Amino acid sequence: MIITIFASLIKKMMTNHLRLPAEWEPQSGVQLTWPHAETDWRPYLDEITETYLQLAEAIARRELLLIIAPDTDAVRTLLQSRLDAACMANIRLCRCQTNDTWARDHGGITLVGNDGAQILDFRFNGWGEKFAYTLDNAITRQLCEQNLLQGQRIDHDDLVLEGGSIESDGMGTVFTTSACLLADHRNQPLTQAQLTTELQQRLHAEHIVWVDHGTLTGDDTDGHIDTTVRLAPDDTLLYTQCEDETDEHFADFHAMERQLQTFTTPSGKPYRLIPLPLPDAVWYDGERLPATYANFLVINGAVIYPTYHQPTKDLLARDAIARAFPDREIIGINSRVIVRQHGSIHCLTMQYPQGVLR
Repeated sequence: MIITIFASLIKKMMTNHLRLPAEWEPQSGVQLTWPHAETDWRPYLDEITETYLQLAEAIARRELLLIIAPDTDAVRTLLQSRLDAACMANIRLCRCQTNDTWARDHGGITLVGNDGAQILDFRFNGWGEKFAYTLDNAITRQLCEQNLLQGQRIDHDDLVLEGGSIESDGMGTVFTTSACLLADHRNQPLTQAQLTTELQQRLHAEHIVWVDHGTLTGDDTDGHIDTTVRLAPDDTLLYTQCEDETDEHFADFHAMERQLQTFTTPSGKPYRLIPLPLPDAVWYDGERLPATYANFLVINGAVIYPTYHQPTKDLLARDAIARAFPDREIIGINSRVIVRQHGSIHCLTMQYPQGVLR
């Protein structure tokens, strides 16, 4: 009898085990939140819409694509004018009012387990109350209410956490940055130690690794990890490297590189480090923009990465990403329009693990 009870408890513990999967694990689909005239994209709406169409096709050829938009009929008509029937069959549309388009940061963060998925709905507050956010903060709740996502929604509206601020290896280690999570108007008065505990508990993580350097000029997010350091299979870190001593980023990114060299896996081994070039400065309207090759998206069978009309560095970035993901097609999409609003491809998207997107 005691053995039977003990076996039942062990089975229940195993069934309830939850983890934050790595981005390169099998996916059910990706979310895009579509640009429209009431967003900051209005001055160059046609240009960003063309970029979205290229993204939509690249994703929908390989997995489901969930598109959020206030006017889904107009978006569907546009997509049908460009995409073939096979792609259109992979597209789901959801009508929602939106402030902006950064699905990485207002999208749900998904945990997986043997007992099903949990959709963690953290508070999105416009990267520290810099921009309007109330409509975007309600999107994940609406997706769950409309049964577009399969899993239990967990309300974490008491904690600000953006998807671009965390990276997971799928095995209990999560990377983040102190510059972002400790920035003003997010989670004060929580300390770094307290935030570590919160992240461990809410993300079911064993190890939280804090990166203390590497913030791009023009970055509205206060230093999201997905602009500087990305996890990849086989204990690999792809990271932005600045080799130009005259560049304003040199000292900070050199310090980040030194810190990464000190990190070890839970088993005590150093990480395999693959540097990504820092793009040549990209300017718009007199402002240097936070261009980065680290802001790539991993999907089923491919990696979609940003390019910046810089042939040599675009190719170097492609080769570096291919080293980390040798079994995937590497697809470049021009991101010079995206970065005008201080983000790139990963920022615009949110992936959902297998079995989550209906």
